[in-house]
Amino acid sequence: MPVPEKKQEARRAPARVDHPFKGIALVLLSTVFLGVSDTTAKYLSTSLPSIEITWIRFVTFALMFTPVMMPGSPLHAMRTERLGLQLMRGVALLGSSLFFITGLSFLPIAEASATGFVSPLFVTALSIIFLSEKVGMRRWIATAIGLTGVLIILRPGTSAFHAAAFFPIISAFCWAAALILTRMMSGREAVLTTMAYSALTGVAILSVMVPFVWVTPSWSAIGLGIVIGVASTVGQWIIVLAYRYGDASVLAPFSYTQLLWVSILGFFIFGEVPDLWTIVGAAFIVASGLYIAHRERVRRAQLLVLEERSPNP
Repeated sequence: MPVPEKKQEARRAPARVDHPFKGIALVLLSTVFLGVSDTTAKYLSTSLPSIEITWIRFVTFALMFTPVMMPGSPLHAMRTERLGLQLMRGVALLGSSLFFITGLSFLPIAEASATGFVSPLFVTALSIIFLSEKVGMRRWIATAIGLTGVLIILRPGTSAFHAAAFFPIISAFCWAAALILTRMMSGREAVLTTMAYSALTGVAILSVMVPFVWVTPSWSAIGLGIVIGVASTVGQWIIVLAYRYGDASVLAPFSYTQLLWVSILGFFIFGEVPDLWTIVGAAFIVASGLYIAHRERVRRAQLLVLEERSPNP
């Protein structure tokens, strides 16, 4: 009996560690890979339907995790105590990818990405309900400022607004749900397990959908699809690691830096130059993220002072 018990313990995920700045650094790194993935997806959207692009992305995702899924492999990590949460995360991640890539077919990449950055507002609200995190008024105000930046970029009610902007907004909600589910399982489920179930869920659902929209891809399109899958998988992996170290409502705003990467890539690849409204809106977004980080640092410093002053019972 002791031997199986040790094996089971070895497969457990490391416990969550309260280290928000390490989590922030990982989120910043993930945006580089996710930015490359999104830019490549926009380029590919001119020749393939969004469902097919997403399918190639998830097939690549699943193939990268084949060793994890094989029962005889030393990396086998399909055992889970939270199958329902794993499947829900897979569905949420699929929804985030599919709706965002659909939006890329109609919108400039910087605008679509900026619209997607409404996700921290969803994360903040969902983290209160599902994670029992305490979010103060100042953090709510900072999050609202970030949302204001998104509205400045989109300018709803004007001729500049495109109805396709709703696709990135739905994508943002799905992404926020995936982040919350990641946090709910963090420290209890291994990273390999979470990634493998997300890949399998996406492939299973998309394989049912893709025959209805199938367009035979060229070899170059297949290669670009593989780039999308690899870059997004690495980015997702880093995100899962990041959410071991900090509250969802603290880490999420730092995904805003992805706007920088997609703007640079959008300029060089598509010749898209962000207009003044996009720049102003991005400034609001970045400011809100930095302020939230500042408030988190102040709050933790205050807690440390209180702990030092409190006598032992």
